[in-house]
Amino acid sequence: MDQRVLVIEDSPSVRRLIEVCLRVLDVNVSSAIDGITGLDQIGAMDPHVVVLDIGLPGLDGWEVLSRLRENPNSSDVKVLVLTAHAQPEMADRAAEGGADAFMTKPFRPIDLRVQVEKLLAS
Repeated sequence: MDQRVLVIEDSPSVRRLIEVCLRVLDVNVSSAIDGITGLDQIGAMDPHVVVLDIGLPGLDGWEVLSRLRENPNSSDVKVLVLTAHAQPEMADRAAEGGADAFMTKPFRPIDLRVQVEKLLAS
């Protein structure tokens, strides 16, 4: 269990669902409830994949993604943007910001696992 996934999600129920979905992958799953805490944890745990909500309090997911990509220590972390905003331009914005994958909520647990597995393998 040396692969690490960080979930940055402010909704306790969604965060818990994501954690439960990913535990079957035999990965170390940690979580953060906002962007500032998430960035701190990224520096501390050096995750392989970040599952990132966009609508976070304080520092939103777009800013977290931008800071991840600007920092040489985290620029290669794989990022899956997971958001309730299903507009097509959101997927485009995520890709332009450097996200490796994009999903909308609600999501099927199997789809989330498949996306994270792909990112872990890449």
